[in-house]
Amino acid sequence: MSTVIANMSMSLDGYIADRNDGVQELFEWYTAGGDVAVDTGNDDVKFRTSDDDAELVQETFPSVGALISGRRLFDLTDGWGGRHPVDAPVFVVTHTAPVAWPHPDAPFTFVSDGVESAVAQAKAAAGEKTVAIASADITRQCLDAGLVDAIAVDLIPVLLGDGIPFFANLASAPIRLENPTVRKGNRVTHLVYKVSK
Repeated sequence: MSTVIANMSMSLDGYIADRNDGVQELFEWYTAGGDVAVDTGNDDVKFRTSDDDAELVQETFPSVGALISGRRLFDLTDGWGGRHPVDAPVFVVTHTAPVAWPHPDAPFTFVSDGVESAVAQAKAAAGEKTVAIASADITRQCLDAGLVDAIAVDLIPVLLGDGIPFFANLASAPIRLENPTVRKGNRVTHLVYKVSK
């Protein structure tokens, strides 16, 4: 059975992007964190990390069997050019599918009947692997629906002061989490919290 994990890089004050959707400070650990070149599933996306962060990425990416995204992130990234860096099927929660998606053969499914359907489809595609949620709003909806097993935060030592919060407007709050597992990286601390059931 798949585990559903919400994962984002987040500033110390709780934001996953600045007020203009910028993520430069939050993604530096991927792109300028060290001397180790890390290949991804998308040839256009290259990482350069520390040894510790490279080890984490090389463990984590192959364990992801499906990814869930919101339409906003899909649009901001231009659908990752048809291939997400994790190189897994992507389920995009949206009210309407794009009219002219230039990558019809890419492993993207546009889900218009809610997060429960997206999670069910992603779990079916992932098999025994992890389902990763990469979207603040979809994470909120899934937490409120009791569909998240764990939260992984790549905590960045920066204060953005404003922007898009990872956790906002949770109808089901408070949500209790277990003690985290902690891995140190370069300009990032990797935290994984299981959701208490």
